[in-house]
Amino acid sequence: MATARYVQTATLLTDGHVLIAGGLDITTGKAIASAELYDPKSGSFGATGPMTAARAGHTATLLSDGRVLVAGGQTGIASAELYSPATGAFTSTGSMTTARSQHTATLLRDGRVLLDGGVDAHGDRVASAELYDPKTGTFSPTGPMTSGSLSDTATLLSDGRVLIAGGSPGINIAPLASAELYDPTSGTFSPTGSMTAGRSGHTSSLLRDGRVLLAGGVDRVASAELYDPKTGTFSPTGSLATGRSNMAATPLSDGRVLIAGGYDSSGSMLASVEVYDPRSGSFTSTSPMTTGRMLPTATLLSDGRVLIAGGLGQGAGGGQAALASAELYQP
Repeated sequence: MATARYVQTATLLTDGHVLIAGGLDITTGKAIASAELYDPKSGSFGATGPMTAARAGHTATLLSDGRVLVAGGQTGIASAELYSPATGAFTSTGSMTTARSQHTATLLRDGRVLLDGGVDAHGDRVASAELYDPKTGTFSPTGPMTSGSLSDTATLLSDGRVLIAGGSPGINIAPLASAELYDPTSGTFSPTGSMTAGRSGHTSSLLRDGRVLLAGGVDRVASAELYDPKTGTFSPTGSLATGRSNMAATPLSDGRVLIAGGYDSSGSMLASVEVYDPRSGSFTSTSPMTTGRMLPTATLLSDGRVLIAGGLGQGAGGGQAALASAELYQP
């Protein structure tokens, strides 16, 4: 990439390019406004944008019309903007009702976007939620959540509801095992079964059969579990080969789930990669990445490969360094 970054977003566009936006500069500790595009045909990155505001810990959501909604970010920004692939430019749109970062954003079936949780400009957790309507370019309140948190996961279920799971009530506070469901029809959140373990910095992936795989998290746990929307319950499944948190996960074209990077119980950046097979309920190690990295992005490309980009890696002298490198996983 042109810029080393972590806590950035990666969004697959309708034309097959990947939009990489924002993140943190580890040298200055400040958010980045730059953005770039990855072209899978040439295997190269090129400049686009930049955003109207520097952002990290924000969300980027592909809308039904092909534009990308970029919202919030460090430290509790309420502004939002739209990226147009046709022009390569970002333009401001309506601001969120609540400033937030480390929140989640989910495209609903009706084209609206659900944004929930996170932390505000003061670092306090947010229990509110809101909806963005692309037709009007405005945000409006919904919910509220039953329990606000940061670093939770949000997964659109096959029936149109959204599963919000885990996270933490605050920085350096024990992770939550609780979960809740958002119903777009009623605009309400309601509790659902609790996870078998508290998780934050974990991953959540929708499987082809409608269940959801939740894996890892602090304190670098190796356990994983499945959520069944039909029963509203969580149940254990096979454990990760390596306990990890702050990794990347993406469902593959064949229905398996790729888990890449993160860091382990010793605090080491992981280059290891493993794949979950829903048929056997087990994880299997596969070829490692060329670079150990935590907080990378993993994007399934149109041709079935996975682009893994950025994150934090090992720097000179043993310290941490933001990475500009990227690599491809071929299933």
